[in-house]
Amino acid sequence: MKSKLTNKILSPESWQDYELIDCGNFEKLERFGEIILARPEPQAIWDKSLGEKQWTDRLHSRFLLDIQNSNGEKGIWKNFKKTPNNWSIQYCYKSMNLRFVLKFNTFKHIGIFPEQWSNWNFIFDSIKSLNTEETLILNLFAYTGGASLAASSAGARVYHVDSVKQVINHANENAELSKLSKIHWIVEDAMKFVKRQVSKGMKYNGIILDPPAFGRGPNGEKWILEKHLNGIIKDCSKILKEEKSFLILNLYSLGWSPILAENLIKQNFDFNELEFGELIINDSFDKKLPLGIYARFLR
Repeated sequence: MKSKLTNKILSPESWQDYELIDCGNFEKLERFGEIILARPEPQAIWDKSLGEKQWTDRLHSRFLLDIQNSNGEKGIWKNFKKTPNNWSIQYCYKSMNLRFVLKFNTFKHIGIFPEQWSNWNFIFDSIKSLNTEETLILNLFAYTGGASLAASSAGARVYHVDSVKQVINHANENAELSKLSKIHWIVEDAMKFVKRQVSKGMKYNGIILDPPAFGRGPNGEKWILEKHLNGIIKDCSKILKEEKSFLILNLYSLGWSPILAENLIKQNFDFNELEFGELIINDSFDKKLPLGIYARFLR
């Protein structure tokens, strides 16, 4: 039987604690709970819908890039109103009730990727539908753990792998705040961890990959997306169970096509239906902001 391919744009409909208010001129204006932030957004190449004063009148804080920094990623937060150093927001779906601690740092990220909530729902529903005695989930490049929390809230045992201990600690805070357990925190290079699972003959019901364009492992191991992605996908195909399983691949590299994710999955996995496409969020003026690409299946 020929596998079905579905090219679909994922655009989450609503979230009480998050809103993309406006985007344009390489920035986005977002509300996280009651806190409104402006952050750089390289894909927002069009004009803003609101004027600059309308932005600054609403703003709590804006991230400003350090132009002296050669990699163009670090910067500072400039406060316009009294703003806490950290605060929390909530995400609910069916019986899933997740809480996230948000924090400022020298990068523009604050501890969450809101466009991922479509995948959190997919993870939760997939695990419930598998109906296995014990469901094992592997979350690679797992960051602060939104996918891990979604899997744990559905009753799975989760192996959360990230190379940065500080990020693992942040994910653990989110789990504690969400009152979730059965998550194993693993500070390790993702490629090394997966190869070890292959050698052990481990099998997982679900694998989630959310790799960066570039990164380093705890011992200085280099991760370069276009160089290493194909290899880790091949290894993941060896540790995903042939039945009652799912896989999610997210990619954020600018200029990449969803067809790249489609080809990688088609070449390495058997499935009945593969869904792939773009992750976007609509702002309040109905401008569509592309924020990544994905491919996923449930079998």
